[in-house]
Amino acid sequence: MNYLEFEKPLAEIEGKAAELRAMAAANPDMDVTREATALDQKAEKLLVDLYKALTPWRKCQVARHPDRPHCQDYIDALLDEFTPLAGDRGFAEDEAVIGGMGRLKGRPVMVIGQEKGKDTQSRLKRNFGMARPEGYRKAIRLMDMADRFGLPVVTLVDTPGAYPGKGAEERGQAEAIARCTQQCLSLGVPLVSVIIGEGGSGGAVAFATANRVAMLEHSVYSVISPEGCASILWKDAEKMREAAEALRLTAQDLRKLEVIDRIIPEPLGGAQRNPEVMIRAVGAALHDMLRELDGKDAPALRRNRREKFLAMGAKGLTT
Repeated sequence: MNYLEFEKPLAEIEGKAAELRAMAAANPDMDVTREATALDQKAEKLLVDLYKALTPWRKCQVARHPDRPHCQDYIDALLDEFTPLAGDRGFAEDEAVIGGMGRLKGRPVMVIGQEKGKDTQSRLKRNFGMARPEGYRKAIRLMDMADRFGLPVVTLVDTPGAYPGKGAEERGQAEAIARCTQQCLSLGVPLVSVIIGEGGSGGAVAFATANRVAMLEHSVYSVISPEGCASILWKDAEKMREAAEALRLTAQDLRKLEVIDRIIPEPLGGAQRNPEVMIRAVGAALHDMLRELDGKDAPALRRNRREKFLAMGAKGLTT
């Protein structure tokens, strides 16, 4: 288990419990049941206390936890007969974007998501979940295919943002993101999206301009990272805590602002502590959101998306 900075007291308690049990395993005459149970209870209480009122910055840390289930984990667990589709048919395959067809609870769907990778090798391969222009053009191609064949589109968002490298800019990064967002708005099939970790900048919006948008309880969704925001506003990346507060990037804030439609509760201690439970909850939410859109024709789906996004930010305004 990887522990976050604010979880260090928890790490000490759980580490002591693990040491006691290891000693007992090596010495069958040693009985540590009472002591280990007491430590377990203390750790559970501390875990509850730590997670019952996470600050926005701590939620950012949880959203970035390396042990959270990633896009590939959801695809492997939730989709039957998944067939991956590669390439943008123009430049290259972007490993940061996974896409393909499969069945979600028996329903044929097109799934597109960002994958960060789990270890150094896979993170480099996936470019840490930061797509280049060919990744967005691949997503456009798959959305167009889904539209032609009448398949609902499911997107799983987990990215710090679009890749800011020179080559990506030379190949039209901004244009690719804009066209991907436009493709989301023009789809004549249901489009549902879940922010499973980080929803960063236009790289997230390009996948999440959807009829229904859900966020995991401890995920984040913002126009810029707290560190980037702090660097611009205060010329000091260390002010990321203040920036996280100001950005209103938590699922709870965004639900109040009606930017998203639902929050998917996470297991105690975050999705990383019980990935199987989290994946099942996301599967159920996806099924429910798609069912809400059953029976709507293409004009109604496009109108729903357009009205949803035009209404954002208008709440509370007076003329």
